[in-house]
Amino acid sequence: MKPMKIRKGLILVSMVFLMAGTRPAGVMASSYQLGYNTNASDNDYISTTKAPRGRIGKSMSISFRVRATDEDMDNLKISLLQTNDFQQIEERGNGDYTVDYYPFEIMETTFLAKNVGNIKKGNIKSVSLSANVRRDAQQGYYSIPILLEWDGGTDIDYINIWISTDTSSGTDDEEDKKEGNYFVIGENQATPRGVYPNVMDYTVNFRNKRNTTAQDVTISMQLSEDDTKFPFEINDGNYDRTFERVQSGETVSAPYSMAIRKDSYTGYYPIKYTITFRLSSEGDLHTEEGTFYVHIVSKDKEDNLGDFDANDRTRARLIVDSYYTVPEQVYAGNEFELVLNMKNASTSVPASNILFNLESEKVSDSAVFTTKSGSSSMVVNDLGSGQSTEVRVRFTARAGVDQRSYAITIKEKYDSPEFKNAEESIVVDIPVKQYAKLSTSTIDVMPDSMTVGSESNVMFGINNTGKVILYNVTAAFEGDSIKTTDAYVGNIKPGDTGNVDIMLTGVAPTMDDGTIKITITYEDENGVAAEPVEKELTLFVTEEMEDPFGMDAGMEAGAMDVEAEPPSFWGKYKVLVIAGAVAAVAVIAAVAMVIKKKRKAAREEDVDDEIS
Repeated sequence: MKPMKIRKGLILVSMVFLMAGTRPAGVMASSYQLGYNTNASDNDYISTTKAPRGRIGKSMSISFRVRATDEDMDNLKISLLQTNDFQQIEERGNGDYTVDYYPFEIMETTFLAKNVGNIKKGNIKSVSLSANVRRDAQQGYYSIPILLEWDGGTDIDYINIWISTDTSSGTDDEEDKKEGNYFVIGENQATPRGVYPNVMDYTVNFRNKRNTTAQDVTISMQLSEDDTKFPFEINDGNYDRTFERVQSGETVSAPYSMAIRKDSYTGYYPIKYTITFRLSSEGDLHTEEGTFYVHIVSKDKEDNLGDFDANDRTRARLIVDSYYTVPEQVYAGNEFELVLNMKNASTSVPASNILFNLESEKVSDSAVFTTKSGSSSMVVNDLGSGQSTEVRVRFTARAGVDQRSYAITIKEKYDSPEFKNAEESIVVDIPVKQYAKLSTSTIDVMPDSMTVGSESNVMFGINNTGKVILYNVTAAFEGDSIKTTDAYVGNIKPGDTGNVDIMLTGVAPTMDDGTIKITITYEDENGVAAEPVEKELTLFVTEEMEDPFGMDAGMEAGAMDVEAEPPSFWGKYKVLVIAGAVAAVAVIAAVAMVIKKKRKAAREEDVDDEIS
């Protein structure tokens, strides 16, 4: 190993703790100034253009440059010279110089060596170390020893630093602001140009203009979802570019490959970048921003006055003040007139060259409302602030649509003094009704003729052949010869059938052609009764007739009109047969009595003979 240079003559007299750190500030400042004039000027390898600055009680970065003067410096390691409240003596031409106060806090990491790598002879590298300034340090200049160790050599050089109190920190910040950002963006570089739909490949240059090496450098592109501000597709999750270090005066390039947005416009776009870096490996994170421009060739802007940013221009406000239809109820399949009262609601901005274009809602790709001419556009030359105008258009509602409201969109295009070709859309709803439709099946009457007091059964179906529900359907039966009766069917959906099954009672003989009137009533969805539907059936009622033979009246209706059949043998001669049978029984009984008496008399005679 190369011996340490004799002229340095650094001898560590002691590593013991002293009380010298509490010396008065005036005495210390005097010796610090002497060190500034003597030590750093004698360095062999380390140089600075400006003394690093720190604040009492804060972490500071000690930045400097190392130059390999007479040989290569391989595997170079640099650290703060390890000491702690020490006394240090140097042998110089004008006498010894003593440093007896160390301004940094002694921590575990204070004297760790930093690997710098290799420096070729004659080359320079920027290096920075960090340390925490003691809270009891005094304001002034300090000469800090730096230890350099490399393959084949060792040396100690000095860095002069300035320690300030908090009250003077504002001055330091002002000086930093005067020097501006650390990085210059896009230096000596033409503006990149891209053409849609091609992918745009370009690089952005970043130069470190300060005398200090920037470490842990991250360059972030600021993205935006607004295609008027950011012309590129956001396809990647991260567009950061990182660099381990950027030397003083060094320029690095950040490469990008960006797809141009379909909705981009031709023109220049400012792309903003955020740069974060440290001035030492353990130093604070610095942040600064910059802008770089790119030029995109894509579609042209339609109108710079309004279309690019509508909120920047003043324009009129055209509204629908009121509207109605003639007739008031619009039915599917019928023609109607839409009357719009259009008003300029602006209090100070007029409108001119106004185009109203009315577009109908579509169902199954077909317009619900159509016009005979096929065009529903109207032009109004001008409309002053607060003024109104009437717009009339005739439409026909499509026949097959469902009963509900359908939209008509009023698209407006007009000019204002500061806003050309302004566009707005307003929607109005037009309720379309469907006619209720029904039919009945065959009306069955059983029987179709009856006597007074008898009943006849009537049955038929009510078919809903329309596109709306029939609510509270009722069938009422009226006639002079029957009792007035009604049958409640209920609600009938489109395509369904409601059934009527009712018994009609005869109350009087029929004096006319036997017509019975059927009245079918129903309501719409709002409970409004619709026009009733009338049907008819034929039913005869006759008088009840008595039985000519005195039998109970129990004959069915209509039996009086049927001719009597000829009587049977029994019906014709039953009286005579019965009478003859009775007479025969009487004769037989008389004969039996005579025979009985004769036999009794004969027995009595035989008894008499035996007695005698």
